[in-house]
Amino acid sequence: MMTDQLHLRALVAADIDFLFKIENDPSLWQVSNTRAPYSKALLEDYIAHAHEDIAMAKQQRFVLTNSAQAPLGLIDLYDYDALHCRAGVGIVIEEENRGKGWAKVALTLIEEIAFSHLQLHQLYAGVGADNVASLSLFEKAGYEQTAVKKDWNFYNNDYHDEVVFQKINHV
Repeated sequence: MMTDQLHLRALVAADIDFLFKIENDPSLWQVSNTRAPYSKALLEDYIAHAHEDIAMAKQQRFVLTNSAQAPLGLIDLYDYDALHCRAGVGIVIEEENRGKGWAKVALTLIEEIAFSHLQLHQLYAGVGADNVASLSLFEKAGYEQTAVKKDWNFYNNDYHDEVVFQKINHV
């Protein structure tokens, strides 16, 4: 695994164009439940507050970078729950960087943060049943499929199932 070549870091102001490109890509809206584009001003405000503690914000976003610090994708912890020691995980790799195994590396890196530093008991993810690449990613990363939510998401004028994956930290 290339964990020594890839890194996670916090969002910084210089990430605005990358974040704007990802958040405003309509092909990703069905997986992020986005319905409209974000303005640069709104995203700049988001970046300005990205330093807030996960316990307060209930989420934390990281940028996946290569050794030259070029952004390759984003990975989020969301719906952070300190009482039950869990969080959701969401990931997007920029289209030209997909298929290189970097998403699996990003999951490994976020698990280190979640399980070691935040001392979470589990991570979970909701994946569209038709998102073959993400289904394969979470299976290969050791996540267990635990449920299917029927007709959970509406896009392309139809309802679609969502598969729930969980990874329990047994340490």
